[in-house]
Amino acid sequence: MIRWGILGCGDVTERKSGPAFQQADGSSLVAVMRRTPGLAEAYARRHGVPRWYADADALIGDPEVDAVYIATPPGSHLDLALRVCAAGKPCYVEKPIARNAEEANAMAAAFEAAHLPLFVAYYRRAHPRFRFVKDVIESGRLGTITSVEAAYARPMRPDDPANLPWRLRAEDSGGGLFMDLASHTLDVLDFLLGPLAEVSGVAARGAAVYDVEQTVAMAFRAAGAPGVGRWNFGAFASEDRIVLTGTHGRLTTPTFSDDPVVLETAFGVEEHPFVRPDPVQGPLVQTAVDALHGRGVCPSTGASAARTARVMDIVLGGYYGTRRGTFWADPSAWPGRRA
Repeated sequence: MIRWGILGCGDVTERKSGPAFQQADGSSLVAVMRRTPGLAEAYARRHGVPRWYADADALIGDPEVDAVYIATPPGSHLDLALRVCAAGKPCYVEKPIARNAEEANAMAAAFEAAHLPLFVAYYRRAHPRFRFVKDVIESGRLGTITSVEAAYARPMRPDDPANLPWRLRAEDSGGGLFMDLASHTLDVLDFLLGPLAEVSGVAARGAAVYDVEQTVAMAFRAAGAPGVGRWNFGAFASEDRIVLTGTHGRLTTPTFSDDPVVLETAFGVEEHPFVRPDPVQGPLVQTAVDALHGRGVCPSTGASAARTARVMDIVLGGYYGTRRGTFWADPSAWPGRRA
C-alpha cells in the first residue's frame, strides 16, 4: 500500500484529485496539510483522512507517509518538491510543474539524481479519450499528419484587479491562464505527437485588467507537420478544439469538454463519445501508484512536464522579456504589458 500525504488540500483536491488517492488500487491517503489552522483538520474529517498538519515539513517527515502530492500553486512547487526529494520520497505535483522551465528543470534534475520518481498531474495523458486518439494516430488511420491546430477561447470574466486569483498573479502561477489551461493542450500534443519543435509565439494583454497575458498565438512543428495554436481569454464566444489533419483523414477533439471525438475518413464520419472520469485525475493517479508498486509506468513525469514548461517559456518570452530568474517581480518591466 502506497500511503500518500497532500500538501495544500485546497479546491483542486476536493473532487479532482484527493479522492483518487483514496480510491486507487494499492493506495491510501493518510495525511493532509494546509497552512491555515483548522482547514486541514476540516478537510481530513470531511474525507476520512486520519492525520492533518499545518506545517509542510511535519507531513513530509511523517514516517507513515510514503509519497507526497503537492497541490499548491506553482510558485511553491520548486521549494516543496526539493524538500520532498531531500526526504527521499516520491512526489506527484500539480500542473503546471513550475513557474518556468528553469524551475521545472531543477525539479526534474533533483529527482533524477536521487533516483526518485517525479510525477506531474497532466492527467489527460491517462484518459480514454486521448489514449483513443493516440491509437488512431499510431494505427495509421489519419495517414501522414500534415497539419496540427489547437484553439481555445472563452469570454472575459469580471476580475477585480485588487483581488486577483493566484492564476492571474505571475509570482504564484508564472503567467496567466495560458500557463494554467494551455499547458494541458500543449502536454496533450506532446503525448500524442512527440515533443514540439521550432516553437515561436506572441502574447498580448488585450483588454485585461491584470498584468499577465490574455491572448496568445504560437507556431510549432509536431511529428514533422506544421502546427498553430491560439488562446483567447477575452473572446466574444467560447471555443475548444484540437484538429489533426492527415493524408487519409481528419480528427477533431476538445481538450476540456465532453464533446465527442470526430474522425473523418474516406469511409465516412465517426463520432466517439467519452465522458471524463470521476475523479478526473483517477486514471493518472492509478498509473503513478502502479509505477511505485513496480507494475507499470506513469505517462506524465518531471521530464515530460519540463518539455511543456520550455515550450511555454518560448511562447511567452517576448511578453515578459525573460522567463529566467524572478521575472515576475517587476511587471512594469514586461515588454508585453507596456505594449
